[in-house]
Amino acid sequence: MTVARALPPLAFRPDGHSAGQPPHQQPPRARERPQGPGGDNPGGNGGSGGGGSGGDGGGRRRYRTVFISDTHLGTRFCRTDLLLDFLATVDCDHLFLVGDIVDGWRLKRSWFWDGPHNAVVQAILAKAETGTRVTWVIGNHDECLMAYAGMQFGNITLVRETEHRLADGRKFLIVHGDAFDMVVRYARGLALLGDVAYNLALRVNRWLNVARRQLHLPYWSLSAYLKSRVKEACDFINRFEQAVTDEARRRGYDGVVCGHIHHADIRETEGMVYANDGDWVESCTAIVESDCGRLQILDWGARTRRRELVALARARTRRNHTLPPALLPEPPARLPEPAAGRRREPAANQEPVA
Repeated sequence: MTVARALPPLAFRPDGHSAGQPPHQQPPRARERPQGPGGDNPGGNGGSGGGGSGGDGGGRRRYRTVFISDTHLGTRFCRTDLLLDFLATVDCDHLFLVGDIVDGWRLKRSWFWDGPHNAVVQAILAKAETGTRVTWVIGNHDECLMAYAGMQFGNITLVRETEHRLADGRKFLIVHGDAFDMVVRYARGLALLGDVAYNLALRVNRWLNVARRQLHLPYWSLSAYLKSRVKEACDFINRFEQAVTDEARRRGYDGVVCGHIHHADIRETEGMVYANDGDWVESCTAIVESDCGRLQILDWGARTRRRELVALARARTRRNHTLPPALLPEPPARLPEPAAGRRREPAANQEPVA
């Protein structure tokens, strides 16, 4: 297994692939995309294996497949600004929307839908109209679409779950993951209560970061901190990952791509690849596949946090150079006397003493 880090993504590609897999027939591209100095990478800064520019440079990025989930459109916490930037920057042949794209639970309690939410929908529709295959895997928050599972609208297909074959021949199960969450499956009332608590944490997190910006401090995630510190949350994530991986192995897949728990990760366990594409509420991450079948996490939130840190550093520098007189260091009361035996030189604007 080869694990590589770039800015911002985490790259991952196991060595080789399952024997006996039929060769993958790559779907035809709908249009030619601009080529950069790095081969098929528009930014010319791709990682190993090609198929998408890395780093934080400008230019468009192209990948074979893109997986995003948990955008939760219809809530005030969806990072539509970063999501629109991502959709405008990244091109792909196949876009998977891996559940919880629209938050029907929240819309039932309190309606919220503004211009940026419409712009996200229009951006996805525009990709579908220009040749990108779009597969919408229904999750628990957008379960109102379950009656339309199996139907196709233009170039957008609605499914409960599906499969995807990577460019290197490996076959992956694509599922949102709520079916492996025992709370969602058997205790819906408790799941709704947990959703309310999560939204409360996001609301507190918003005002906390407003105060941090006033203090010129970088963004900090309260819910991410709680997830990393609370043992029960860590145990839940581990049990979820194990359950999803076991089911994919039982069905004969080489790996699984899912969402649901808002925790982006790619790992290999006993020959099975578990990949979670995170969310667009806090972490703002996606999983992408290059033309050679290399999976990688794109951390769009890290790009923003780096820019915020640079802006804060520049602001501090400007403040240090424009301190008010009261804060400037006081000059010495008197100049030191010249050393004995040395002739004192006259100042530039001072006439020499006769």
